[in-house]
Amino acid sequence: MLPRTLFRIFAFAELVTWAGLITALILRGTGVTDSLVSVAGGVHGFVFLAYCVVTVFVWVNQKWKAGVGVLGLVSAVVPFATLPFELAIDKRGLLTGEWRLAPGRDEPRGFIEHVQAWVLRHPILALIVLLVGVTAVFTLLLWLGPPVPKA
Repeated sequence: MLPRTLFRIFAFAELVTWAGLITALILRGTGVTDSLVSVAGGVHGFVFLAYCVVTVFVWVNQKWKAGVGVLGLVSAVVPFATLPFELAIDKRGLLTGEWRLAPGRDEPRGFIEHVQAWVLRHPILALIVLLVGVTAVFTLLLWLGPPVPKA
């Protein structure tokens, strides 16, 4: 899977889960049902964390400037902003190419590139580690609970 394809999948998934969460909040606000908010919020939270990981992964591969990478991360906070961000960077050619740190390609320099090279050389193990890591962060956030407004 190319960086462009991976990023597009997660940018779109982030958009879809925003739609689900907003729909659930509207249903709660109109008194239809409260039960969908926790489900939609949980799915959105999980996809949000995964999108952030994928964004950093693609950012490193594509050698984006810091501003582009940070904007990619911030776009996940604004409802539906990941799609316009993805379209804009794709139009600028910032998603083209293959994995530059894949076996037989560029040599990694620095800690982050070494991690990415390891992931590209051990994709199944990396996927398991990623799922465990995202699940652990997600579980911790669920355990902490939603922010409580000050009285």
